[in-house]
Amino acid sequence: MILSFLFFAFLFYLLFKLVFNFIIPIYKTTRQVKKKFREMHEKMNGQMPKGSSQQSSRKASATTEKMPKSDYIDFEEVKD
Repeated sequence: MILSFLFFAFLFYLLFKLVFNFIIPIYKTTRQVKKKFREMHEKMNGQMPKGSSQQSSRKASATTEKMPKSDYIDFEEVKD
């Protein structure tokens, strides 16, 4: 009888430690990180004009298409 009580008390203690030292801190940290990411995303969207993201993607694709052929270096495999 006492042995089973001690066993269940020990299991309750382990469960208590798991919940309050592991699960709840992870939950709080996850919420805080999500909140910070959301704030950062809203701040970034507030700073950028609406059309700038489309213009920057167009500029990036245009620069890759206009690479001169003189910059291309052909290579050959060297066999040992």
